[in-house]
Amino acid sequence: MSADAATEDGIRKPLLHTGSWYRMSGMGSRQSSIMGSSVQIIRESISVFLCVFIVALGPIQFGYTCGYSNPTQSEIIKDLGLSISEFSIFGSLANVGAMVGAIASGQIAENVGRKGSLMIASIPNIIGWLAISFAKDSSFLFMGRLLAGFGVGIISYTVPVYIAEIAPQNLRGSLGSVNQLSVTIGIMLVYLLGLFLPWRVLAVLGILPCTILIPGLFFIPESPRWLAKMGLNEDFETSLQVLRGFDADISIEVNEIKRSVASSSKRTAIRFSELKRKRYWYPLMVGIGLLMLQQLSGINGVLFYSSSIFQSAGISSGKAATFGIGAIQVVVTGISTTLMDKAGRRILLIVSCSLMTLSSLLVAMAFYLKVCSYDFSDILPEKSHSTMGILSLIGLLILVIGFSIGLGAVPWIIMSEILPVSIKSLAGSVATLANWLSASVVTMTANLLLTWSSGGTFLIYALVSAFTVVFVALWVPETKGRTLEEIQISLK
Repeated sequence: MSADAATEDGIRKPLLHTGSWYRMSGMGSRQSSIMGSSVQIIRESISVFLCVFIVALGPIQFGYTCGYSNPTQSEIIKDLGLSISEFSIFGSLANVGAMVGAIASGQIAENVGRKGSLMIASIPNIIGWLAISFAKDSSFLFMGRLLAGFGVGIISYTVPVYIAEIAPQNLRGSLGSVNQLSVTIGIMLVYLLGLFLPWRVLAVLGILPCTILIPGLFFIPESPRWLAKMGLNEDFETSLQVLRGFDADISIEVNEIKRSVASSSKRTAIRFSELKRKRYWYPLMVGIGLLMLQQLSGINGVLFYSSSIFQSAGISSGKAATFGIGAIQVVVTGISTTLMDKAGRRILLIVSCSLMTLSSLLVAMAFYLKVCSYDFSDILPEKSHSTMGILSLIGLLILVIGFSIGLGAVPWIIMSEILPVSIKSLAGSVATLANWLSASVVTMTANLLLTWSSGGTFLIYALVSAFTVVFVALWVPETKGRTLEEIQISLK
């Protein structure tokens, strides 16, 4: 081994071997002759589910960060004497930080591994939340929001990739959708706690997911596909053996993964010019397209400004209705998790976007009818106003349900499945950056559009959702039931 290689291994050892307790456990299990196949299946499930459960703390942090500005706006403005525009900057800085994190996420995950990337992401998250909780003026508030957003940008790329790389093919969709389920849990938690707790306490609680995540990462193996790409074959096979069960025959999967990574040197730098090759631009187009359309459907505009949307629709208890939407998101996303490997990705996306199209049209119609009811208030009865409010509430609920069925989870799953291993770091960063850039556009324009015309805003969102149905039907491949290596072969 050369001096450089030894140095590189020395740098990586602390991150690679966290969780290496499983080596002794694996040796002991191989010596046991009484373990039946049913026990092995249980152990495999426990191992994979434990890994997903631990890394899911990252997306919970993601959701908590995104939802924090909703219930705290009035308190923060009052306590720190901020203007509406200053608070808007505070809210948008999470997206700015996430875009920077997204740019760096691919290279960080490639150089120090998926686990090391999550450890790095946790540090600015914790510092950011502490800065927010102790802020005396806008400068600390802004710095904390930027740092928290940076960590979230890394998490949003790394977690779905890690889950896709460790999950067996028959569970990859369901386990992958846990990422979005955890995001919705984080949003719901901050909405719920925001009803009772002051904003500083809420910020202190924001450090908990990453504070628990860091030690948790020491008890799970690194992604076997990343280890194989780095040429660390002993660690690669050990990691895969733990994930599949100590008595499982992993020889076929080992050979498939080795063949998949054989063509790409572990130190080859992929340039943007490489993405022009046909085998790369197609999966990248699908990944970027889905992640952009996910945001351009207007979901963040609805979630960020739900309270004001409800109030303009004539519903008085906006905060309670917002929490209700958060709870519905969790329930429906949980249901879609069980369908991901049964129904398939494409059908869930088509159903999801169709529902979002119809519900956006329903909300647009409700707002237009409300305007008409004011114009003809001397003719129409008073109860027609409340009817329009109920109609818009139903439309928003269906919109959230539709998003939670497919468009929330599936784009991240497909992105992590279809990107070739040789360009995953760069292409994944580009796709994640596109998602956060689109999210920024929506959150910055939603308030202006709603002021311009609430009905017109939802008509625009309906058109985007309708286009997404066409995009999925024409371009998005079905990846259900195939290994990551089989998916790559089919895209060539």
